[in-house]
Amino acid sequence: MEARGAALERCRVCGRSFAPRFSFQVVRAAQGARYYCSQRCLLRERMAENAKATCSVCGASFTPEFAYQRALINGETRFYCSEVCAERYKIDRRRARGTRRIAVLNQKGGTGKTTTSVNLAAGLATRGFNVLLIDMDAQGNVGISLGIVGDRGVYHLLMEGLPVEECSVPIRANLDIITSNEMLAAAEVKLANRPTGRELALKEALIGRGGEKGYDYVILDCPPALSLVNQNALVYADEVLVPVSCDFLAMVGVKQVLRTIHNMNNFMGKPVSICGVLPTFYDVRTRLSQEVLDNLKEYFKDKTLTPIRVSTRLKEAPSHKQTIFEYAPTSNAASDYLALVDRLVN
Repeated sequence: MEARGAALERCRVCGRSFAPRFSFQVVRAAQGARYYCSQRCLLRERMAENAKATCSVCGASFTPEFAYQRALINGETRFYCSEVCAERYKIDRRRARGTRRIAVLNQKGGTGKTTTSVNLAAGLATRGFNVLLIDMDAQGNVGISLGIVGDRGVYHLLMEGLPVEECSVPIRANLDIITSNEMLAAAEVKLANRPTGRELALKEALIGRGGEKGYDYVILDCPPALSLVNQNALVYADEVLVPVSCDFLAMVGVKQVLRTIHNMNNFMGKPVSICGVLPTFYDVRTRLSQEVLDNLKEYFKDKTLTPIRVSTRLKEAPSHKQTIFEYAPTSNAASDYLALVDRLVN
């Protein structure tokens, strides 16, 4: 019912006279105000304006029908003829920001670092990103989990100056890995004997020599120790992802990581931030898991990520040399790791 005494305006679509009562009924434009008696008339005009659109990605001509096909970005209207083009544009925008460097680190053992590194890298690759996964642990569990033995690895990258393309192994679409083995222990000794620059070997290999070029993400699986190898990882990385097992000693490893990052920031003068704390081995049936999750949320707020539920399939996947997305794509673990991927990407 129209407000009594209000000035009447004419709808620019259907011509009906009405008294505006809602914000959508008046649209301010450079040419003056536009009036719409209903949302239907507003939608009709916008659909008419968009009847012929050109895809901002592939250049195809089409008629927008769905919400995702039109987006206002930085004041510019962009159109996407398909979900593929919409996702392609998102990926291209993220790539324009440069390589994202994430170290997966917890100085407490048994928190699911390698499982997280492998499945995070694989999930990012399935989303269309080019990913380099580097095993910084002399145990070489990344290669073991995926059934890969590289002729050259992290030792050759750090100590012999070999380029990334000679050390990496392409194992899946969009996913390369650099494996590790017991030779990395020798690298630790050699780095310790360097008079200067012992923390800069990885940064020099990947940034100084252009080793990360072409990769959207570099994921570092770090050993559970405070070592020169881990210091190299932190000097190179911009972000740290901390897997935390839902057990009684969960916060111990987190506090050690926080102390290490704080010391590295002060020592190197380079900011490294925590991009997320990831609860792992989360069992919905136990009170302890919920208490750990609540403590993490209280301390880390929105940095606490959606937990990875305990899963037999997740434990079995490495014995089949597969990621969770290949071994059990419909499992809870696969769903949880995809949620992690999307959270970090977005």
